[in-house]
Amino acid sequence: MINFTVGPVQSSDSVRAMGAEQVPYFRTSEFSEVMFENERLVKKFAKAPDGSKVVFITGSGSAGMETSVMNTLTSQDRALVVNGGSFGQRFVELLKLHKIPYTEIRMKPGKALRAEHLAPYEGKGYTAFLVNKHETSTGVHYDMDLISGFCKRNSLFMIVDCVSTFLADPFDMRELAADVMITGSQKALACPPGISVLVLSPKALGRVNEAACVCQYFDLKIALKNMERGQTPWTPAVGILRQINVRLKEIEDNGGVEKEIARIGGLAAYFREKIKGLPFEIVSESLSNAVTPLHPVTVSAYDIFLRMKDEYSIWVCPNGGEMKDLIFRVGHLGDLTKEDYDKLVAAFRDMQKKGFI
Repeated sequence: MINFTVGPVQSSDSVRAMGAEQVPYFRTSEFSEVMFENERLVKKFAKAPDGSKVVFITGSGSAGMETSVMNTLTSQDRALVVNGGSFGQRFVELLKLHKIPYTEIRMKPGKALRAEHLAPYEGKGYTAFLVNKHETSTGVHYDMDLISGFCKRNSLFMIVDCVSTFLADPFDMRELAADVMITGSQKALACPPGISVLVLSPKALGRVNEAACVCQYFDLKIALKNMERGQTPWTPAVGILRQINVRLKEIEDNGGVEKEIARIGGLAAYFREKIKGLPFEIVSESLSNAVTPLHPVTVSAYDIFLRMKDEYSIWVCPNGGEMKDLIFRVGHLGDLTKEDYDKLVAAFRDMQKKGFI
């Protein structure tokens, strides 16, 4: 089985070897050192501003999204949220659930965010901006320079979901003046799912200290206090945090975040060139290195997912809801090579030869 989904993705041998080890007791100085090193490297790779802090939450990326909303926003805020797919919709639902006043910038699937989409909201008294830097469901990579300029002009608090784009596309938290960055263990970190990572700017830390979080498990004040000693308030996914440590050091030893982004970008470009001539349309106006979203022009996208899985032992990434039959995705994250993509493209061409696509 070769895994070309968007997450979980294929892990390196060293990450899998750590996962095979016995999980140790964690209330120790040794585990604290692992956590401190994880924080240092995440901040380095995110280019976080001085004074930033990192929190590791046992939960998926969606746990990080909800934690950010409930700890940094209040009913006194007026939020703008970009909704271009399943994960933009998730932010909308969270704002509604936590009674944060919001306005939705609704994007059609596959469409890039442009200046004209933001212009109506200039100087209108908004206080926060939420965006999925990469709307994974449709493969749209939003223009963060455009968004950053808008947020700076309007003094907006910026929450950025980077779950599928961190380490795959450039992200400079300091330069963009982003206040919260969210990622997860199962994307370009290429570890098992189960850990959500939040990087909090000094401005975000100020909001956390002022907010009254009504959930104990996701209260960032408690998490930040425990992280001062390299610990979490509750029992974490210890094994995954150790695997994250291996993976972060692996990236550092291989040349750092820029080298990792270039590696993933090279695989994406290689695949997109190889599929020319196949009956697929790339549906995104603004692609991330992380994934290629494809619309098959002859058959159901979900049928391709099933056939690839059942007959070729290859996983591509299906979609749900109204996009189930329209779009499937091929990921470029994790421990993949050009030879793996040669096998994938060969399978597509075999399906074409047999009249399946």
